[in-house]
Amino acid sequence: MDRSDVTLERMRSFVRVAERGSLSAVARELGLGQSTVTRHLRELEQAVGVPLLTRTTRSVTMTEEGRRYYADCVQILRLVELAGDEARSTRGAPAGTVRVSCTAAFGVLHVSRLVFAFQDRYPDVAVDLSLTDERIDLVREGVDIALRLGPLPDSSMKLRLLGQSRRVLVAAPDYLASRGRPTRPQDLAGHEGVRMSNIAGSDVLVLHGRRGGRHVVPFAGRLRVDHGLAAREALVAGRGIAPAHLWLVDDLLASGQLERVLEDYAPPSVPLNMLIVPERSGIARVRLLVDFLAEGIARLPGIEKPQPGKR
Repeated sequence: MDRSDVTLERMRSFVRVAERGSLSAVARELGLGQSTVTRHLRELEQAVGVPLLTRTTRSVTMTEEGRRYYADCVQILRLVELAGDEARSTRGAPAGTVRVSCTAAFGVLHVSRLVFAFQDRYPDVAVDLSLTDERIDLVREGVDIALRLGPLPDSSMKLRLLGQSRRVLVAAPDYLASRGRPTRPQDLAGHEGVRMSNIAGSDVLVLHGRRGGRHVVPFAGRLRVDHGLAAREALVAGRGIAPAHLWLVDDLLASGQLERVLEDYAPPSVPLNMLIVPERSGIARVRLLVDFLAEGIARLPGIEKPQPGKR
């Protein structure tokens, strides 16, 4: 093996192709031509003397030797990045890119502003903010941090519970004036509901009473949307009643564009979590953004602090 041919650039190309399973996707991600990525892989395999990947017309998978080599490459690249962080820390200026994935509406309304403030404080840090409600594979997509609402499956990622997102029932004043204001949970059955099509079980609404008691009522309506900002617009337009995260509608409640409905009852709160790729958590810029986002999110309307001891 000619060690001079085992370059960090070739390692990075191999690691990302192994994670994504697609040469074209990695070429776009790294800003390279696909032929360049292919050449990196070929030269790296020639340098180490064993095939690392198996290529077909539909997929790219690692060989057994490739899996072992991949694990070592991940550690080497992490150490290189940590060494760079240590060098930069002598002048107190973290630099590089952090990739963040966030629930779409939450990202547009709140997280984007926190990212702006973070970059004002750390001008040498670039942030790639991807907004999606889909549950993505962080490693495969090259994401460092993900912010997600709702329960999460078991994961190898580091998990940080940021709090519980409180929800309330809301509607526009014009809608309530024309359709009447419900006074008990059962009254919702006769109203238009704005429902989320990407949430299972949205045809049933669960409410907890302030004085106790759990109420399960049918929740129907002619409009279903798959984005929180669309639900927000529908509510302002008087299309019906909906359970909404307080951070989504707090400003509309303050301005009078929306009103609380059935204030003695509320849908259950939803956990808000931060997922962090373990291999990236020790990198200074990632660690700084994790703490900055956690601190800023704790101050948002409707985010209730987690109980001590919960992570």
